[in-house]
Parts: sequence; C-alpha cells; structure tokens
Amino acid sequence: MDTMTLTKVAAGVLGAWLVLLLGGWAGEELYHSELHGEPSYAIAVDGGEAAEPEAEVPFEELLAAASADNGAKVFRKCTACHKAEQGANATGPYLYGVVGRAIDSAEGFQYSGALEQVGDVWSPENLNAFLEKPSASAPGTTMGFAGLNKAEDRADVIAYLDSLDN
Repeated sequence: MDTMTLTKVAAGVLGAWLVLLLGGWAGEELYHSELHGEPSYAIAVDGGEAAEPEAEVPFEELLAAASADNGAKVFRKCTACHKAEQGANATGPYLYGVVGRAIDSAEGFQYSGALEQVGDVWSPENLNAFLEKPSASAPGTTMGFAGLNKAEDRADVIAYLDSLDN
C-alpha cells in the first residue's frame, strides 16, 4: 500500500471519529439532561395496597382446556427443526406420537444424551417442563430453542402433539 492510500484511509477513519465526537459534544450542549429541573407534571401515587398476583392455574386445567388448533399455530415455531410426520427427522427428531413415547426414542435420530434428566417418558408434565425452558430442564441439550413462556401455549402445543397420532 502506498503512502497516499494510507493517508486517505487514516484521514477517513480520523475524520469519522472527529464527526462522532463533535456530534456527541453538540448533543450535550443542546440537551443538558441534568439542567431540566423539575418535571412538567407529576403523577401522584397513593400509598394504596399493592395488587395481588393472579392465582396460577394448575397445568392439568390448562391442558384440559387446551386447543389443538391453537397448538398447531404455536407449533409453527417448532417446524424449523421438527417434523410432525412419522419417521421424518430433521435437525430435531420427529414429533409424531411424542406424547407418551419414551424419551430419546425417535428412530434414526442421534440424541445428545442430556434428555435422560427430564424423565423416562414424554408425559404432558415432562413436555411442559421441557418446553418452558429446554436448557434448564435438560442442561447440555443441543436444542437451541429458548422455550415457550406462556403456559397456555405449552398446553396448546401438547394438545396438538397428542392429537397427531391415534
């Protein structure tokens, strides 16, 4: 690289840095957050009682009221890695007939070995715990999914998976 090219590159980098610094300085001069004084209006809050947390609905009740149709919609998040057809493994194992199936038993899929911590069988309770946060339920699992936060979504997905096989 010749000296003219090196000079141009250095001037570009230093010029951009100078513009960034001058922009920050100009912003500080225009907007002094510490000099704004009192807020324009204050929202008065009574020292009332704190709202009581809602009672958690047992998972069995959620599962009894679960909708397989809603579960099919939520299951779309899973279709990037899992298939709902018998024997159709993808990045993850097929999920046809998974409810009630032994853990680590999808034919033709190579498991990481971390799922033995979950239990022996994919019962609705084991699926619920795993789908909530797979990495917490089975540390070391290769499943990179963050989980389903809503208990209703987990119940719907389990109802959908249970409806797949007869």
